[in-house]
Amino acid sequence: MQDDILIQISNKIKEIRKAQKKTVQQLANEAKVSKGLISQIENNRTVPSLPVLMNIVLALKIDLKDFFEDISHNRENRQKIIIKTKNDYQPFEKETAKGFRYKRILTRNMDGGPVDIVLLELKKGAKRSQMIKTDAFEYKYVIHGQVEYQIENDKYIIEEGDSLFFDGRLPHKPSNIGDSDALMLVVYFFITEH
Repeated sequence: MQDDILIQISNKIKEIRKAQKKTVQQLANEAKVSKGLISQIENNRTVPSLPVLMNIVLALKIDLKDFFEDISHNRENRQKIIIKTKNDYQPFEKETAKGFRYKRILTRNMDGGPVDIVLLELKKGAKRSQMIKTDAFEYKYVIHGQVEYQIENDKYIIEEGDSLFFDGRLPHKPSNIGDSDALMLVVYFFITEH
């Protein structure tokens, strides 16, 4: 499966950085951006502006032509009907939190901006130690299990069949508070205007 262009770019940044044995902090220093921004870009939590992307590519000491050479436009974007089987869902790492397993279903550029649809499995007892932010509106639908979402200072419990929609720029973190693994459908509506 060929990922959306933005996903390809973030994955390529991470791959090149790791191949060059650079830390996130080293790349951030060289690109003159924050460590948090590099982490958000690499983990598909934000869409880099063109100047930031250019600074990152230059900091990686990669020719622009070479960087974009194997990044291709997804032909699926032109299709009116797309069918994905469960075998098409691609596991990916979005964070290092223990017990969080992501599978990408589909990513598309829509008129309003990029949309990323994923399955998130939270192992029993899985929780994030710190709050995070995503440059996206987030929609969560619990397929099974019980999940607590802390958004800023408030906590919300959502169970099988429940859903939650919020501005991911607010600090948030999920925790599996149920007696079994939890599974959620997650849709990120990325915000591209700053």
